[in-house]
Amino acid sequence: MSLQLRLFGGGGGIATKNGGDSLNDGGHNIDKSVALAATSADAISPMNPGNFASGERSVPIVPAPRYFTKEERDAMKKLATEKEKGARYSKRAYESLGTIEAADAKVHKAHRSYERVVADNELKKVRANAGLAKHLHGLRPGYARLGLGIDKAENDARMRIDGIKAKLTAGMN
Repeated sequence: MSLQLRLFGGGGGIATKNGGDSLNDGGHNIDKSVALAATSADAISPMNPGNFASGERSVPIVPAPRYFTKEERDAMKKLATEKEKGARYSKRAYESLGTIEAADAKVHKAHRSYERVVADNELKKVRANAGLAKHLHGLRPGYARLGLGIDKAENDARMRIDGIKAKLTAGMN
């Protein structure tokens, strides 16, 4: 076997890591890294855990005890009211985002179930094709017998015709 065939496989089949080069050898083209790949580059997973250092901080941390002025207090009270409203809105928005994400997951799961049905039925169809191919191979000897019979009949006819021609041409001479 040539080096090229050993490295890249031959026969135009599916090259695999397990030595088979086609489906009928048990080969496959299922790449684990593709099957386990994230559905989005920013999806949270063990390989992309997100940014633990990020967080919302509306005001800086006060590093030491201090006195505040009335203006600072009023501004912080106003900001606190706005932030409280914003927190309620944000909580509802995140709940909605979670609901959307759950719906997306249902659609994704349903699509994968559909793809499993397609794959299962593809195997059934290919299995039916293979059954027909085997059956047709079983018919080949019968067709060969028929073909040989036709060839023999043609040869017999040709020999009789040649015999008749020989008698006729012998009588003419």
